[in-house]
Amino acid sequence: GDDPRNNVIVFDKSGKVLETWGTMYPGGHGLTLFNEGGEDFLYLTESGWHSDIRTGPVRRQTGFVTKNKVDGTVIFTIGHPLTVGAYAAGMAFQPTETAVAPNGDIYVADGYGSDYILRYDHQGRYLGKFGGHDNEDDNYNLRNAHGIAVDTRDAANPRLLVTSRAENAFKYFTLEGKWLKTVRLNNLQPCRPVINGDQVYAGVCWSHNFGEASAAGHEKPWLLQTGFTLVMDREDRVVSCPGGEQPIYTDGKLQHVAQDAAKTFYNGHDVCLDEDKNLYVCQWNGKHTPPVKLERV
Repeated sequence: GDDPRNNVIVFDKSGKVLETWGTMYPGGHGLTLFNEGGEDFLYLTESGWHSDIRTGPVRRQTGFVTKNKVDGTVIFTIGHPLTVGAYAAGMAFQPTETAVAPNGDIYVADGYGSDYILRYDHQGRYLGKFGGHDNEDDNYNLRNAHGIAVDTRDAANPRLLVTSRAENAFKYFTLEGKWLKTVRLNNLQPCRPVINGDQVYAGVCWSHNFGEASAAGHEKPWLLQTGFTLVMDREDRVVSCPGGEQPIYTDGKLQHVAQDAAKTFYNGHDVCLDEDKNLYVCQWNGKHTPPVKLERV
C-alpha cells in the first residue's frame, strides 16, 4: 500500500491482519511472489508516487525495485536504469510491476515512467530492454505499461503478457521482447495481468473515456470510480467481468462493458487467487478499503 506508516500488510484468508512491515515504500505499487529453490521471495516495486499524510499533495521521486525475503529483509535493489546505461539523463523511472521467468530473469515494467520493459538476471544485473514510445512499429510502443506477467500456459513457448493501459490493451511478447500479438479491450483500462490455470485475471481501473469525461466537466477524470475486474480465457476473449456487465462480442470484437449498477468496486487495481480460485481484489482510490474477497461459485 501507499500509506507511509506501514507499506506491507499481511492478511490471512479470513481478512485478519497478521503483521505489517516496511516504511521505505511510500509509493508501494507492485508485489510479486516467486518461489526460488523452494524458498519464497517478494519483489516490491516502489513507484515514486505517494501522498504525504500530513499535507496531502502528491510528490514524485525516483522509483526502485527490491528483492526481499518474506519477512521484509532486502536482498538487493534495482535502481534507476541510468546507472547501468539503459536510460539517458532526464528519463523518468517510475516502475509499477515485476515478473520473474522460470530461469529467474526479472522483468520490470516502468509503467509510470518511460514505459520500457527492463530485463535483469536473477542477481539483478541488467540484460536489456524493449518498449518505450518511439518505435516505428507501433506494436512495440507501450502506453502506461502498468503490469506484466510471464505466461507459461504453453510450457514450450513461454511469453510475456504486458499491459498497455492507456491503449486499452494487453500485448504479448517473447521473453526477448519480440512483439507477438495485441489484445484490444475496447473501453477497459486493465492493470496487471495475473495468470491462473488457463485464465487471465486483472483489475480494471477505469471503464470510461477520459476525454469525454473532461468534455462533460470533470476536471480530474481519473478520479471517477468506474472500475471492476475481468477474466480472459486462453483464446484472449473476456468471458466475465465481476463488478461489471457481462461482456459481449460482436463480429469478434469486445463491446463496451460498463460498471455494474451496484457499483461493487471503485477502481480495480490488482488481483490475487488462492488455491480454491477465490479472487482477492485490491483497489486504487478505494476509500481506504482493505482487499475484497470474491468467493468462487
